[in-house]
Amino acid sequence: MTELLDKAFKRAATLPASEQDRLAQEILAELEDEALWDERFGRSQDALGRLADAAAIAAENGRTEPLSFERG
Repeated sequence: MTELLDKAFKRAATLPASEQDRLAQEILAELEDEALWDERFGRSQDALGRLADAAAIAAENGRTEPLSFERG
């Protein structure tokens, strides 16, 4: 465990039990969300690669248009 995480846990241990539980729920939810994101992103790499290849070919063949971010 890093020093910073150890410091955070020690400080959290001084909170009332209800606050400790709320903080623990937030941490666990964040960790689960990160794991889900990593899993989904990892599975999408092949599809993203194919889309990038198709976009590059379209650009090389003049089948793209510049983006305009100006509001009109």
